[in-house]
Amino acid sequence: MHSASVVGTGLIGASIGIGLSVAGWEVCGWDTNPEHLAQAASVGAVSKQAESLEEAVEDAELVILASPPRATISMLSELRTDVLVTDVAGIKQPVVEAASHLARFVGGHPMAGREVSGPLGASGGLFRGATWVITTDQASPSDIQAVSGVARTLEALPVEMTAERHDRIVALVSHLPMVLAASLVDRLSREGAAAEALVAGGFRDLTRIALSNSDWWADLLVSNRMSLSSVLREMSAGLEDWARHLEGLEDQWVGELLGSARRARAAFAPPGEGLGVLLEDRPGEIARVGHALSESGVDLRDLQLRHATHGGGGVLTLSVRPEESDRLRRALRAVGFRLLGD
Repeated sequence: MHSASVVGTGLIGASIGIGLSVAGWEVCGWDTNPEHLAQAASVGAVSKQAESLEEAVEDAELVILASPPRATISMLSELRTDVLVTDVAGIKQPVVEAASHLARFVGGHPMAGREVSGPLGASGGLFRGATWVITTDQASPSDIQAVSGVARTLEALPVEMTAERHDRIVALVSHLPMVLAASLVDRLSREGAAAEALVAGGFRDLTRIALSNSDWWADLLVSNRMSLSSVLREMSAGLEDWARHLEGLEDQWVGELLGSARRARAAFAPPGEGLGVLLEDRPGEIARVGHALSESGVDLRDLQLRHATHGGGGVLTLSVRPEESDRLRRALRAVGFRLLGD
């Protein structure tokens, strides 16, 4: 396939369009929001702008529905085409059911995103290294292979599973964290300014996702209500266990559970060693870090910037392969940085 129509040119749809365009695809776009469509064209996400859904689908080899879940389900119920159709919705069972009348449909869900929304925040590299779920329900092996190929073109990692399995897992790894983050922020806001002044890196990291688009998330969470409500009740029971053991002064139980969680978390984190770089509150600090990274030639696996509570710089944690950590330490010190522990 060399041509695709992206229906919905927000952050995800426009990012797909940019990535496919860079790979040499001809990408047609359509959106119910004309401003989004124009912006998508301005950032190179689409080379052709359709005036209707029917026009977008007419000559495409692949149709990618990149709208919110409810809009995707609505469009699927009206869509009539024999070409291959896929989607990017964060739920899969209702989508697969809505597409049951189509001759060729493969559900998809790229596990990537940003806190910003809209095509102006799009990036062709958004999916690099991200998991891209491919649902197997009612899909032929050749069509599954074709959609997996699109994911690989965008440098994502396709993973096959049923729609039911997907919805259960994302309720746990994505939707539940959103509910917890929103609940934590809401609870803290009721404590007043004095409590908010104590917010530090751990709380900010845990609640970062609460900055995301609330309308989009509301649609997603309600659409996955069955799986999410089940996971929430399981989580509630687990928190009740915590309360009971804490009230019983059972420090051994608490310690064992924390240790088990720490080991499990380390097992599914990418292997790496974190170096804490002490940043001063002055221009050019990040540029000097970039110079050190370039000079060392290390493989940067992750980074996290934690500002000092009341200004005055902060700590930038750089995660690299353990065997490369000494090389990066030397490069950072060579340009004058102090590291945590020095």
